[in-house]
Amino acid sequence: MDSTTHQFYHIHGWDSRDDLDLYYSNKEDMVFANDTLKFPMESLHYHLNSGQVKGTFMIDISAGSFIHHLLSASNCFQKIIILKLQEKCIMEVTRWLHDRTGAYDWTHASGAAAVLEGTREQLQETEMRLRSSVKQILKCDFEQEDITSPVQLPLADCIISALILESISKNEDEYMKNLEKILKMLKCGGQLLLFGLVDSTYKTVKGKRIHRFKCNEEFVKNALGKLGLVIDYYAVKTRSNVSDLTDYRAVLFIVAHKGE
Repeated sequence: MDSTTHQFYHIHGWDSRDDLDLYYSNKEDMVFANDTLKFPMESLHYHLNSGQVKGTFMIDISAGSFIHHLLSASNCFQKIIILKLQEKCIMEVTRWLHDRTGAYDWTHASGAAAVLEGTREQLQETEMRLRSSVKQILKCDFEQEDITSPVQLPLADCIISALILESISKNEDEYMKNLEKILKMLKCGGQLLLFGLVDSTYKTVKGKRIHRFKCNEEFVKNALGKLGLVIDYYAVKTRSNVSDLTDYRAVLFIVAHKGE
């Protein structure tokens, strides 16, 4: 299928519940668990508990409505603000944060986080900690120079960005511009925790193909360097599933800090 027929996350949106069921759920036919759940959660847990992360304020800007990657982050940051491009994603996350009827069931992720922390029996406490740490969910817009305008946020000690850049960028120039807008929210010396996909051109949600900008490891590392980031840690996990729902080759995790 020609990529010009793909829909764009930031323009068309997607069905947030179908996205969660297909790529992040505990369903028996969900084949992506090692790549979308285990790898991100383990990577963040071990990095955030390394003692290298400093500060109290984190911004999360990630595609879709998943929250599992923030369960370990709430152990380190007292204040987390979540940025989303789509109202449906804001509504989905808000339902879970306020424990409302119909909220997505993340107990499989909360249980995994509790095991990583050595508190297997304290699943509810793990969820409550994250709910307490998230102070606000804001809509953002990458068409603006300041993506949170008119709201002005303090510079973050840490930013998590997961799968957003390849979802909203059509080419290398747009990727660089969008990355630069994210980095404007990060204080000097602050850390960027970046999750991306290698050689992905699409994902399928509700039967529709959603665009992804195809990029490799070297492009991402060079992009960070050009914008003044120093890479502290870098890992690539080769794809471990078989499915035509999406075509990525590997999952990328980079930890980098913003130069003084």
